[in-house]
Amino acid sequence: MKICEHVHAAKDLEPAKRVCEECVKMGDSWVHLRICLNCGHVGCCDSSKNKHATKHFQASHHPMMKSIEPGESWGWCYVDEITYDLSRGVQHAHAME
Repeated sequence: MKICEHVHAAKDLEPAKRVCEECVKMGDSWVHLRICLNCGHVGCCDSSKNKHATKHFQASHHPMMKSIEPGESWGWCYVDEITYDLSRGVQHAHAME
């Protein structure tokens, strides 16, 4: 199973708030939330109208994010397009099929 170099630079981060601040400023809503595992930015998912998590990646080039939805423990590398099981943290990440 392929493991990318970006997962090794990722950090186990938790959000300060469980909101997409950009959507809040716009008066919009979101479907699900993601956190950048480089800087902690929280953005809405690609199922959301505004796709702020992906827009953050495009602007910052921070490659790793994870879901912060209750019961979800997966992460995603935008660069290598690999989904990771992060249930034991990024130090023990393994790619999912």
